[in-house]
Amino acid sequence: MSVSDRGLSEEQRLMRDSCRAFVDDFVTPFIRKEWQREWLMDPDARLPASILEAADRIGIRTLGVPEEFGGFQLDPASEVQTFAIIAEEIARGDSGLADKLVQNWKVSVLLRNVAPRHLQERWFPRLVGDPAFLLAHCLTEPRGASDRWLPYNVPEAAMHTRAVQAGDEWVINGRKQFISNGYDAGLFVVYANTNPKVGMLQGTSSFLVPRGTPGLTVARCNETIGCRFMNNGELAFEDCRVPKDHLLVANDALAKAGIYFRPGKIIQAAKNLGVGMAAHERTADYVQHYVQGGRILIKHQAVALRLADMATRLAAVRALLREASRAVDERGPDADALCNMVKVFASEEIMKVAQHAVELHGGNGAMLDFGIEKLLRDASIFLHMDATADISRLKIVKALFPHTAGAYAGAED
Repeated sequence: MSVSDRGLSEEQRLMRDSCRAFVDDFVTPFIRKEWQREWLMDPDARLPASILEAADRIGIRTLGVPEEFGGFQLDPASEVQTFAIIAEEIARGDSGLADKLVQNWKVSVLLRNVAPRHLQERWFPRLVGDPAFLLAHCLTEPRGASDRWLPYNVPEAAMHTRAVQAGDEWVINGRKQFISNGYDAGLFVVYANTNPKVGMLQGTSSFLVPRGTPGLTVARCNETIGCRFMNNGELAFEDCRVPKDHLLVANDALAKAGIYFRPGKIIQAAKNLGVGMAAHERTADYVQHYVQGGRILIKHQAVALRLADMATRLAAVRALLREASRAVDERGPDADALCNMVKVFASEEIMKVAQHAVELHGGNGAMLDFGIEKLLRDASIFLHMDATADISRLKIVKALFPHTAGAYAGAED
């Protein structure tokens, strides 16, 4: 299934082609040959450093970092659209690798917008200089995740992670769960409650916490069903002390986090689309070469109909993705609704595409070494990433009808 160049700038086409070559030359051969490494219980042994080094050589590890610090800053008018194009291509090779890289992009955009100058001068060169350096955004907690955005703007819904100022330091206590890059990152953006007397949106602050800070423990790597080349982690903070100047945003950090979350929804959908494209490409090749009942599979009408269904779902996701990414770049009034729409739509449609792929491969679709079942596992993760499907729908309604949509929280009677 060819992808149209319609609407792409010359820079976007060149970047897409570079990413496609990177995937075809480095990522796909590794995934196909070393499929067992996905299941290693040593997280450090899964993805070789050479893959991140190759990504670094073509400039896709430090997208969003200001050029003055050695990064690759995209055209602001189409930055989110370009993120989507590149994320799709990388996820076509492996969605876990895409997860690793896009966290760097999203956190870099956040930091260039909210971090004090001295922190940018300290950390952006460190990120650019080390191909293995990763960033993580620590919001989700064991007892609070996407439901916090409903809005639960009451003190009872506040972060359980707390930060208290003590002289020239902030002392952080709490736990963060399901953090992308949480096991590997060298630098964490951490959200904590700093005023328990007010609503969540007025009492949450964000901090920059380097790996190795006393009191910060990487508690575990979460072993997931899919996207296993990104090491999702759980973090514990026990009297973790950071300097006063490592405060990023005081009290209204969640409002400022839209800089991270709106592009994040677009990128999630784009990664999901990449998984679907891989499923379609490999299935189209298989059904045109595998013989069943004396003829190649595609000549069986039931097979042909499923292949057409896969292509139609992919085209629909791509169309909504392009509309939503433009809205985010243009800061359109419908951006919040559209970025949530494409996130939930892609997660459900690509799951169906991956299911078709597995079933059209017959018994081979269930074989670990054949690699098709991996696409189904990876697709299943997107139903839960960056908000669940049901929470996303509630956010869509809230964006469409802000004055009449129901309030979802309050103290129990």
